[in-house]
Amino acid sequence: MSRIWLLFLLLMVLLLSGCDMNGNASTVASGHLILDSGHGDDGSAWGLPDCAACHPLALIHRRVSRIRDMVRDKGFDSCTGCHGGNGTQQPRRCVFCHNPGDLPSQPLGDGVNGHDFLKSGREPLSDGQCLVCHVASDMNGGFDINRDLTRFNDANGLATPYDSLSDFCLRCHNRDHQQAGFEITGTVSDDPLIAIEDAWRYSDKHGWIDGGGRTYAGLRDRYVYGSRVACTDCHTMHGTQNNGLVIDRSDQGTRQLTAFRQRAWPVLILEGDFSQLCVLCHDMEAVLEQGDLDTGNGLRGVHRVGEDCRPCHRHGEAVQAGM
Repeated sequence: MSRIWLLFLLLMVLLLSGCDMNGNASTVASGHLILDSGHGDDGSAWGLPDCAACHPLALIHRRVSRIRDMVRDKGFDSCTGCHGGNGTQQPRRCVFCHNPGDLPSQPLGDGVNGHDFLKSGREPLSDGQCLVCHVASDMNGGFDINRDLTRFNDANGLATPYDSLSDFCLRCHNRDHQQAGFEITGTVSDDPLIAIEDAWRYSDKHGWIDGGGRTYAGLRDRYVYGSRVACTDCHTMHGTQNNGLVIDRSDQGTRQLTAFRQRAWPVLILEGDFSQLCVLCHDMEAVLEQGDLDTGNGLRGVHRVGEDCRPCHRHGEAVQAGM
């Protein structure tokens, strides 16, 4: 077979598959990776289970170097994870690539506690659990809350855009407009799992809030008193050794600490002693009480170490002392 004939066949495959010469599906050029009924030439490829029929493995993702080699290594079994089932019953496969071996930092996290919607124990993460929160991510390496997170309804039952990561969290963690199928039950009235929305304007700011609270001088980097602190600055969804999904290393949270967080300062929470967490952001300018005492992770700067913080600093309460 002549080279010209081979080239003609290749061009026909690309045209029929809805791909450009770089192997990128035109149907997903806008960042919407999940294939729909328009896939192919006027939907001619919709419902077909065999990706290889139109997409040569050697050509796809030629300009997406971060995943090209992985896709070529894993083959067409990896397609559904990003692009959906294409109208078939093929399951979405997420942990096929997002696992400690292939993508250990995407997401970053392991440990005995995770946000996996499991009734008991800590079992390996399943694909279905990923899709609860990430049903249509664009997988472009940049995190966009309104593209990479599932759109849950707000208090009015509307799928409005999120204005922050915490807004996403609060659409489940509230008293009266939780999401169907993911109801939070069996909690007391001040449990932060449901009370945090009520206390949001109090408990997740620093300093003087509506005339209450205490201000401790000294914060690291870009944290400033009176600013919002995101849920994900202190809590990680994808695995930690600490209860309450509190981060167990600084690079799992503390988003505003830039270079500091990359040191991966360890965080161990024992019997209500949150000093190793608090010291990630707090660094006293004028040392008082135990401000010069190592919290156990190599950092200093909080007024109490080795004690239970909760009598004065409690999540979910509408009146906070310095929180």
